[in-house]
Amino acid sequence: MAADRLLSQEEIDSVFRSLKEKSKAEEACRKAVPYDFRRPDRIAKHQLRAIHLLHENFARNLASSLSAYLRAYVIVNLVSVEQLSFSEFSQCLPSPTCLVSLAMRPYEGSAVLEINPSLVFPILEILLGGTGRSGAKINREVTEIEQSILDGLYRIILHDLKQAWSPVTEIDFAIETRETEPQLLQIMAPNEAVLTIGLEVRMAENTGMMNIAMPSIIVKMLRQKFDQQWSVRRAQSTPEEQARILRLIKPASVQLDVRLEGPTLAAQEILALEAGDILVLDYPIERPVQVKVNGVPKFKGFIGSSGRKRAFVIQEPYQVRD
Repeated sequence: MAADRLLSQEEIDSVFRSLKEKSKAEEACRKAVPYDFRRPDRIAKHQLRAIHLLHENFARNLASSLSAYLRAYVIVNLVSVEQLSFSEFSQCLPSPTCLVSLAMRPYEGSAVLEINPSLVFPILEILLGGTGRSGAKINREVTEIEQSILDGLYRIILHDLKQAWSPVTEIDFAIETRETEPQLLQIMAPNEAVLTIGLEVRMAENTGMMNIAMPSIIVKMLRQKFDQQWSVRRAQSTPEEQARILRLIKPASVQLDVRLEGPTLAAQEILALEAGDILVLDYPIERPVQVKVNGVPKFKGFIGSSGRKRAFVIQEPYQVRD
């Protein structure tokens, strides 16, 4: 039988070192994130933020336009701005639904606009004279006659979308094809990266989603224009612009106050004042007083009279001391 022996200090240190290295390796494995090389990120985060702001403006304008067109109170909220593959975007859409592919002139490629049936049929009901509050859930394809009725709706949406993108670039959105099944709309490769914009539309008692997908490669091409639009640096205004702003603010009304700054009274003394009392303000006559424009000191001068009216003689502009 082998005799028990004690471990040396070097052997003990070796055991601890191996355990520590093993724990570091496991921690590194836990931090690793799988990366799909078929879906590279094509849009920078700062550009995504700019696109988010752009479509927030689109949502606000669309809410006003649809409210006026449908004569009903419509709320549009931006829900998401994401990067997905075209196949993932298609799989997230209901079936059947209302789909149109959009040309993006002068750029090559097509975008996709999808409106959920939960919105399409109440809108059709309103356009045909109803209230849009029937509450009946309809799950069928849109007919050709209904598609032609929706043309006015598409014109409003595409007009507001064009206006939203106009600060960045001029894009003329136009309908190319119509479809009801997402899987049959083969305008992009399944693995092609797209920028998806999800909008929630609330109207009367109905709520549904409107989704837009654009090729990420086109958005990437516009990176420089996004940087120019959302840059903090601003160009200097021209003399013509300054003159125009001056003409706009000339009719504005401002309030002028002439005040004796310095003398103070306790609240107890003010409460004790009676008719005939004389207040010694301790303000020399030769000391100039201030004129405040909307509460901001602008001039120094002296109080006088002009005919039967009080007047103020400007001595010098007020200078703020450091």
